[in-house]
Amino acid sequence: MRQFLDFEKSVAEVETKILELKQVDHTQNPNVLDEIKQLSDKAEKQLKALYLKLTPWQKVQVARHAQRPHTMDYISTLIENFTSLAGDRLFGEDTSIVGGLGRFHGKTVIVIGIERGSDTESRLAHNFGMAKPEGYRKAQRLIRLASQFELPVITFVDTPGAWPGIDAEQRGQAEAIARTIEACLKATVPIVSIIIGEGGSGGAVALATADKVLMLEHSIYSVISPEACSSILWRDASQAAQAAGALCLTAQDLLRLKIIDQIIPEPLGGSQRNPEIAIKSVDNAILESLENLAGIPQQMLLVKRREKFLAIGRDH
Repeated sequence: MRQFLDFEKSVAEVETKILELKQVDHTQNPNVLDEIKQLSDKAEKQLKALYLKLTPWQKVQVARHAQRPHTMDYISTLIENFTSLAGDRLFGEDTSIVGGLGRFHGKTVIVIGIERGSDTESRLAHNFGMAKPEGYRKAQRLIRLASQFELPVITFVDTPGAWPGIDAEQRGQAEAIARTIEACLKATVPIVSIIIGEGGSGGAVALATADKVLMLEHSIYSVISPEACSSILWRDASQAAQAAGALCLTAQDLLRLKIIDQIIPEPLGGSQRNPEIAIKSVDNAILESLENLAGIPQQMLLVKRREKFLAIGRDH
């Protein structure tokens, strides 16, 4: 069953009416089909009007929508023969970050992604997409493996941020994130990162330090969550909508600021309304990016990646 966001109330009412009419025997009432068509057109127009002028806070809500495709949806659809590789060889396994080997359009790649889960059970299993140090150290291991065997790296980012618990801090959370960023900067193979939902804080940057950083149209990427920002600046989490506007966290803002490289269009109403189309769009964008990076010599790849991140903020 489709879940509607608060600002989609008008669309929800129309689509609920459509569902009711579809239960009516149209052979007994031939006008029902015409009414369904009229209501469907109305719902589409309302949805288009809403999504043409989303506020930053509404973008946050769309990015966090529970029915958006998650990392494992992309991996299971786009990566053939995916073989998960577990553990950091130092402490243990982290279930928030998944990674391994697979084939993308016939070529072997390393895939790393943050999985946040889609229901209560899977969210608990994946710690709500908040990785611990062992998750980032697993990512480092896979990135080094990619360089060793000259395999491109694809990362999927969808996290509210790294796990903030005492256990994570005791095991060196900040160091693990910093070392993952370092591993990405030193990788001698192309890295393409896609922010598919929420890109929160250093937990997202760790896997988005890439040659090409792509964002879905209604995803977000920020140094801190709007709620946390609101709590710090206004001592009141209820100012999150205002904080979202100040953070410049939308894909459109970040492309303008040259923090990301490309926006991937989403189906009308967001990826959650048509996951198949969204996943296909991501597929095409990854393929194009990898093809563009394939011919760049290793040393030049390293220099261009380093310069890309050093340049952020210079002109603003």
